[in-house]
Amino acid sequence: MNTKHIVTSFDRDLEGIQATVMKMGGLVEQALMDAAKSLETRDVELAEKVRAGDRLIDDMDQSIKADVAQLLALRAPTAVDLRVVLSVMEISGHLERCGDYAKNIAKRTIAMAADTEISGAHSSLRRMAKFVCVMVSDSLDAYIQRDEVKAREVIDADVEADQIYNTLFRSLLTHMMEDHRNIAAGMHLHFIAKNIERVGDHATGIAEQTIYLVTGDMPDDDRPKLDRTSLEMQESPN
Repeated sequence: MNTKHIVTSFDRDLEGIQATVMKMGGLVEQALMDAAKSLETRDVELAEKVRAGDRLIDDMDQSIKADVAQLLALRAPTAVDLRVVLSVMEISGHLERCGDYAKNIAKRTIAMAADTEISGAHSSLRRMAKFVCVMVSDSLDAYIQRDEVKAREVIDADVEADQIYNTLFRSLLTHMMEDHRNIAAGMHLHFIAKNIERVGDHATGIAEQTIYLVTGDMPDDDRPKLDRTSLEMQESPN
């Protein structure tokens, strides 16, 4: 009877932590879309809201880590239960970083409010943000459903996210080369695009945790990484 009580308590505590992670994921998705919208509409007030809202995401990450530490100390889970607890902590870390990227986008939006607008770039960035937000949402769904197939689909989708980023980078580079007045805005927009691309990487990290949870093994890191912008910038003439 004591064993049943312990198992029930463990399950209840873990469900509470996972519920917080899902709530945190919702806040991150909203922050990313609000950051992208503030950029497209030049809404400085919305950008400031995203910056301020990151504190709550950070607090939730700290709360999850504290709850996980307590769960490990009190329940001493083993085998599958231990994998679940560790994966929750990893996922919280990925989401916290995504929240940081949303905050960075908002900060760039505020900084470039008076800069020259590059035609089509803002709407392209918003579409890219929407794409990676779907990746984040799908990765969390895969985790809750313990769906290895869906998790692998998220990992595969990161290739497309890289392609979108590479295309946008080349477009921004062209605008900056054609008109030096676009350089300041182009550099800000490039860093924003890179932040969005990194969110896709963290969505992939969440998906990998699902695969680890289901199979007991992390997936092999053999997927192609299609971000070639660093190489292209090195190869560009001075």
